[in-house]
Amino acid sequence: MSSAVTDAAGDLFAANLKGALLAVASSAFVGVSFIVKKKGLRRAGATGSRAGVGGYGYLWEPLWWVGMVTMLVGETANFVAYMFAPAVLVAPLGALSIIVSAVLAHFMLNEKLQRVGVLGCVLCIVGSTVIILHAPEERSPSSVEQIWRLATQPTFLCYAALAVAVSLFLMLYCAPRYGQANIMVYVGICSVIGSLTVMSIKAVGIAIKLTIQGENQAGYFQTWLFVTVSAICLVIQLVYLNKALDTFNTALVSPIYYAMFTTLTILASGIMFKDWSGQSASVIASETCGFLTVLVGIVVLHSTKEPDQNLSGDLYTPLPPKIYWHIQGNGDIGKQKEDDSLTRDFITVVRQDYFV
Repeated sequence: MSSAVTDAAGDLFAANLKGALLAVASSAFVGVSFIVKKKGLRRAGATGSRAGVGGYGYLWEPLWWVGMVTMLVGETANFVAYMFAPAVLVAPLGALSIIVSAVLAHFMLNEKLQRVGVLGCVLCIVGSTVIILHAPEERSPSSVEQIWRLATQPTFLCYAALAVAVSLFLMLYCAPRYGQANIMVYVGICSVIGSLTVMSIKAVGIAIKLTIQGENQAGYFQTWLFVTVSAICLVIQLVYLNKALDTFNTALVSPIYYAMFTTLTILASGIMFKDWSGQSASVIASETCGFLTVLVGIVVLHSTKEPDQNLSGDLYTPLPPKIYWHIQGNGDIGKQKEDDSLTRDFITVVRQDYFV
């Protein structure tokens, strides 16, 4: 009896190890793809319109396509990782792609990595190591029907219903009114929908794994339902992530999105697959500390990024002839109104984020 338990524990550990290695490999490929694609975009922008101003010359740049293929390989490895390991383990390891891209950008793109940024990388590695060492050993479902029973349990149905309701509220009410001003709107949609994306993709991945092992799951309607949900959620997630990246600074979007997406994914996986069932409080605390360490590392790393020095032509905007300003010194405040002595062309204002 004890030998059977030992063998089962060994199999679960081996599955977790495979998932962790695939997640690390995925992060490496995705991190490299960011650099290769950016070099391709720069090369394409040097001979035509930049992508940031609506140009599509990068589609004819071979280097950009090399980056896309590299990213596809990384995302495929990440997809396979969910077949073997719980989302509690796989999702946080996505932070390693940020380290890879930051280090490569230092050497290949001349985007200097500051000393504090190195500390951020170290924190991410330490936190990821803690997560790997304390990851729960998830028992893989033996059929799509079993996954369906997990997905239709009352607690997860409540989570899914709440996630859909929040997403619809953000998309239909908040996005048209506050999307361009509040970063939490677009990122919130990506994160909430993203947690459902991971759960459905994990179900599809397990179905594919069982089919490869000889237990065909294509005949179950649940399999195709999970595929449909995965496709819909993935499209919505990508659309609003692109909106967030196009509207706000990447240095803000990346850490906020990572924190919200990973937290909600871990929560959804814990509800659906009972990842923390049977774990002691100390192990759960260790996993939480590992995730928080990774999160702090990402925030530190992004806080040291240098602003883009490529200023656009519309960076400077003239003020009206009539201006108001306050001059404060030694506690005295002076105020001048409607001074027409300064011309419109004399005064320009620079975007505030350039000085940050």
